[in-house]
Amino acid sequence: MKLGVLSVLLGNLNLDEACKFLSEQGVTAIELGAGGYTSNVHCDPEVLLNDEAKYEEFIATLKKYNMEVSALSPHGNPVHPDKAVAEQFDKAFRNAVLLAEKMGVSRVVTFSGCPGGSKEDQTPNWVTCAWPADYQAILKYQWEEVLIPYWQKTAAFCREHHVDKICFEMHPGFCVYNPETLLRLRDAVGPEIGANFDPSHLIWQGIDPVAAIRELKDCLFHFHAKDTRIDKYNAAKNGVLDTKTFDQLAQRGWAFRTVGYGTSLEQWKEIVSALRTIGYDFVMSIEHEDALMSPTEGLKKAIALLKQAMTFEGTGEIWWA
Repeated sequence: MKLGVLSVLLGNLNLDEACKFLSEQGVTAIELGAGGYTSNVHCDPEVLLNDEAKYEEFIATLKKYNMEVSALSPHGNPVHPDKAVAEQFDKAFRNAVLLAEKMGVSRVVTFSGCPGGSKEDQTPNWVTCAWPADYQAILKYQWEEVLIPYWQKTAAFCREHHVDKICFEMHPGFCVYNPETLLRLRDAVGPEIGANFDPSHLIWQGIDPVAAIRELKDCLFHFHAKDTRIDKYNAAKNGVLDTKTFDQLAQRGWAFRTVGYGTSLEQWKEIVSALRTIGYDFVMSIEHEDALMSPTEGLKKAIALLKQAMTFEGTGEIWWA
C-alpha cells in the first residue's frame, strides 16, 4: 500500500511546497483536487489542458518529488436540477477526465450527484425514507430518468478517454451513499463504476467499514482515510440525521475527525486488513476535515497513525503452510 493525501488541505501552499512537505512526511502519493466542490488550486484542468508550458511545469514538479498521482478529484453534482449548475459540474468532471487521460491516470473521484424530486424542481431532493408514497415516485424518477442515463453516457465518455475507474464517494445527500446504492448504479451502468471508499461517511450511518469493504470487494477503486466520531449523548437524544452546521460541534450527533480520533488504531488496523484481504493494494489518501485541529497538525497525526496501521510490503509466500 501507499500513503497519500488529498491536496486541498494544503491549499495555502503552492504545488511545489505541498509536494515538498508531503515528501518530508513520508507520503508518496497525492490526490489532486480538480474542481467542482473541490479546490483546484494545485490542479486546474482547464489551464493544464490548454497551456503546455504550465502542464510541463506541473508534471516536472510531481516528478521532482517522485509523487504518484492516485486520482484527480472533481467532486460535484452533475445531475443537479438547475441545468446551469449541472453543466458546470459536468464540465469540471469531463475536463478532469481529459487531463487524467493526458497524465495516464486511470481514476477520477466524484459524487454520483442528486437530482430534484421532479422535472420542475430547482434544488436537489435526497430521499431518506420509504413512506409516504411520494418518495418512491421521487426515487423512480431520479434513478430511471436522470441518474442512470447520465452515468451511462458519461461512462462511455470515460471509456473513450481511457479512464476506467469512476470512483464514487458514497456520501449522504447524493443518490449513491452506501454499498447497496453504489452496486445498483454499477449494475445499471457498467464496470467503470466503483467506490472511493471513505469510512467517515459510512460510520455515522451505522455502517461497519469492514463489512462494507467486503461487500465492495470487486469495485473498491480508491480510499479516503478520514474518521468520524459519534457523540453518544447528542446521538442518544436526537439521532444522527443532523442538519446542524459543522461549527456547532458541541450540539451535533457526529463530527468528522482526524484518523484515530473517531475510531481506534485497532479499528484502522482492521480496515487495512480488510483492504488487503480483498486485494486492495493501492493508495490510502488522507482527507482532513477536523474542526478541532489545524490542517497541518491533523495531517501529521493521521500520517503517524496510518504508518502504524498500514502494511507497505507485499505479502510474499505463505511459507509456514
